Amino acid sequence: MTQATTTTSPMMTSPTISRQPAPKRRTHWASRAWSGLVVGLMTFFLINVGLMIASVATNSVAKRWLGTWLPSGWTLEWYSAAWQEFQLGDVLLVTVQVVLSVVVLSILIGVPAAYTLARRNFRGKKLLTGLFLLPLMIPPITYGIPLATLMYELHLAGTLPGVIIANLLPALPFVILVMTPFIEQIDPNLESAARVFGARTFTMFRHVLVPLLAPGILAASLLVLVRTIAMFELTFLTAGADTQTLVVALYYSVFAAGVRASQSIDAMAMVYMIVTLIWLLIAMRFVSPTQLVSRVKEHPQN
Repeated sequence: MTQATTTTSPMMTSPTISRQPAPKRRTHWASRAWSGLVVGLMTFFLINVGLMIASVATNSVAKRWLGTWLPSGWTLEWYSAAWQEFQLGDVLLVTVQVVLSVVVLSILIGVPAAYTLARRNFRGKKLLTGLFLLPLMIPPITYGIPLATLMYELHLAGTLPGVIIANLLPALPFVILVMTPFIEQIDPNLESAARVFGARTFTMFRHVLVPLLAPGILAASLLVLVRTIAMFELTFLTAGADTQTLVVALYYSVFAAGVRASQSIDAMAMVYMIVTLIWLLIAMRFVSPTQLVSRVKEHPQN
């Protein structure tokens, strides 16, 4: 048997030439330039913030600081002077009362509201959710002026309950926004099993849901705490002479009539910054979104 050999004419076929895409040098250099610009702007911003904080901190402990790189002496007397002049003891007490009241009330009201939105389907649910989130989407000053007008008519402006209610308005939707995903991740069969064994709604909520929601409640509490300490607009519009929080008292110390030493004002600003920074660090230590979600998911498996 003869083997037939097939020959192909070079005219029939043409060699295949693989074309590789040309390197996108322009895109590469543009990306590097953009990254460098972003890093440069962030570095410039952080340096400016650091220098401003260093200037305030240095002036708060300086005896005299005019026309030199460093003060001529150091002292902590401005902190005691600010404590007495601005009545920081009373201001901090009011701040603690307002913050703790807002945190407790927002958790007590916000967690059941978030549970209802996460577990129930009813007509107008989307509209109600939008109304809850409305204070978070618009500037506080937008609804703060009508709110202050209403509180003056109800004789709540200038009182401690009025300041608490004003700060509760943006805090409550924030708790609902944080807690709803935590509740949605809990298996509803756990609640059904508890009801099968005779647990009422309150008992099931306290013994089944609250332990599972503890990470979310901690996260919401710390975030509301930091937010309330820094809330200026609503507190400024509704607070009186005896119900000012620390941030409002700091504003009045800067812009009120009279001559005040800049060192004492900077000392007060450092007190406010330290208090806020401490709670912010605590919140960042305990509130990690990925860690909290993983902890919620682990509970039903255990």
